[in-house]
Amino acid sequence: MREHVLQQVMPESSGMAFIGRAEKERRKILASLLGRRLRAIDAQLCAPGALPVHGIHRILVCRPNHRLGNTVLISPLLRELEALYPGAEIDILGAGCAAETLFGTRFQIRRIVSLPRRIPRHPLRALRLIRSVTHDRYDLAIDACLQSNMGRLLLGACSARYKIGFPYDAEAGTPLASYHHGCPEHFALRNVHLLRVALGCASTREWPRLHVGLDPLELTRGKCVVDAILDSPADAPEQRPVLGIFANATGDKRYPEDWWQDFVATLRERQPDVRIVDILAEHGLSQLPGTAHPFFSRNLRKLAAVLANLDGFISADCGVMHLASAVGTPTLGLFSRDNAAKYAPYGDLNRAIHTHAEMSGAQVAEQASQWIARLHRERHARHASASAA
Repeated sequence: MREHVLQQVMPESSGMAFIGRAEKERRKILASLLGRRLRAIDAQLCAPGALPVHGIHRILVCRPNHRLGNTVLISPLLRELEALYPGAEIDILGAGCAAETLFGTRFQIRRIVSLPRRIPRHPLRALRLIRSVTHDRYDLAIDACLQSNMGRLLLGACSARYKIGFPYDAEAGTPLASYHHGCPEHFALRNVHLLRVALGCASTREWPRLHVGLDPLELTRGKCVVDAILDSPADAPEQRPVLGIFANATGDKRYPEDWWQDFVATLRERQPDVRIVDILAEHGLSQLPGTAHPFFSRNLRKLAAVLANLDGFISADCGVMHLASAVGTPTLGLFSRDNAAKYAPYGDLNRAIHTHAEMSGAQVAEQASQWIARLHRERHARHASASAA
């Protein structure tokens, strides 16, 4: 009856417009309230230079994100904490299973609390997990992402003597504004910069690399898998280099299959000695034409062990790219977006190519071939040095 009356009072299109405006106003009010809460947490942040070098024993790192890449990108912060506070224990508040799988074996990690990937679907479970963290007491808590609303709210809710995070509302000239001054663009290094500013340390020291630790047994098993995929004897002498390619990514970061066809065809012409291992995505389907050496695993540590036994790795910007870099494999990242400064593999032989919209797979392969040639030279130099020793 009520719906009938409303339809008589206003046309359907007017009713939808009214509902749309009401929804926008509701979201605006909620955003305003959330913004006030987030800015209020700035008052809890440690002043730059006030974090002590001694007396920090219980540490909480908040990074409630389930994506593989975002999880790997906190590994430089973990390395910095482990170096600064070698006698401390670290808790991680994450999401999904990536943090537990990749960091659960680190010696200084006490526990990893993994929130559900989709919190609205499991509110009671998420609340219990959050309460288990907020009821603990920490010496140091870190919001490990710039402007993560969930991370900032969790930082405000936890109990810690010192809290650090990028301020939401720091005016120029105020002490908290120092956290933004000189902050590196790369997402993996921002957390380290944050910690160093809180300690009052200079940021001129070498930046820690991405790092996922694998034990010797995992590395040995990974080598056995690569040898089996390529049908190579484990005790064979130096052989042709092995290159891993992951031809998948999310959204517009993914290159189409015909693009990869051009890429692989040109790469084989320029580097005929290279053997390619096709790293399959979660759907288990090959996206590289004519590749006879696939590898598939949903287990991130097994994947990491295989990646660690490759001579090089190429993929679009994605979590597997960061994982390859984190196990020490020279990595070439292909970026269709203009965000390489924030996410590119860094250090040693790692490189990135901004492919632009107009670059074909063949054109990118020409540049990738030059990178592989450098890997060749470095590889031969290492073997020559080892033989001389």
